[in-house]
Amino acid sequence: MNNKAVSVAWLLALAALLAAPALVYPVLVMKVLCFVLFACAFNLLLGYTGLLSFGHAAFFGAAAYVAGHAIKVWELSPLAGIAVGTLAATALGWAVGALAIRRQGIYFAMITLALAQLMYFIFLRAPFTGGENGLQGVPRGTLFGLDLADDYTLYYVFAALFAAAFWLIRRTIHSPFGQTLKAIRENEARAVSLGYDVDRYKLLAFVLSAGLAGLAGALKTLLFGFATLTDVHWHTSGEVVLMTLLGGMGTVFGPVVGASVVVLLQTELADKAGSMVTVIMGLLFVFCVLAFRRGIVGEGMALYRRMIGVKTR
Repeated sequence: MNNKAVSVAWLLALAALLAAPALVYPVLVMKVLCFVLFACAFNLLLGYTGLLSFGHAAFFGAAAYVAGHAIKVWELSPLAGIAVGTLAATALGWAVGALAIRRQGIYFAMITLALAQLMYFIFLRAPFTGGENGLQGVPRGTLFGLDLADDYTLYYVFAALFAAAFWLIRRTIHSPFGQTLKAIRENEARAVSLGYDVDRYKLLAFVLSAGLAGLAGALKTLLFGFATLTDVHWHTSGEVVLMTLLGGMGTVFGPVVGASVVVLLQTELADKAGSMVTVIMGLLFVFCVLAFRRGIVGEGMALYRRMIGVKTR
């Protein structure tokens, strides 16, 4: 696409973001935005750095609990609570990443899963989390005199934070730092031979991904007013992998499409299918892997390139 077409596409996306609450129930749209941001953060690690983390729910859930506690108990403003939760997830990402990047492949994935399960049991037993009942009754509060109890007011706060985070992710991908991450993904040995400190780049990518995942978790707590053990469960880590692969890892809009499809399907099927939702999502994942190996957006991009005569791998 030329620059004019890209600019038009971005303007249309912004217009859709602003108009969404007038067309769809705003709470549902905000839930979708939370998981889209979560998937985009995960894609930054898997799709652009080549690191498969099975424990990203730890950062999502940790920020959810910390932000909820900061807003409810410490009586911080919603924006300050979100910032505290995001910083907590970032710090946790640094601690986990510093250990995990010492290994590669399946060993890296298993270390992240093990540390995430450790965090799950910590939140299960910690006195401030509410245990199995979760952290309940987190108020939305006010921001700059605006009452966030109103769904439409809260939506535009969400939209602003989401747009800023999405811009940061896109800017990172297209920066020299992002190009180095792609080089590490494609051929780590060559990146090392060119003099790059690969472990440092991996850790920075891991920390950034964890912080953005934490922002998504903090926003989810503000939206629903609670944080539960589901937020830190391994099942949530599996869901974000599904979202990324379904939409197309290594693409900017792949996680957007994947997360939207998964959340909307879960919402629609919750009452109709009950416990069968998990089975249906599993079948969807299998179908996607077999029929759309690049994901929905990845296959769409490949088709577009073939139509204009550009060879694809």
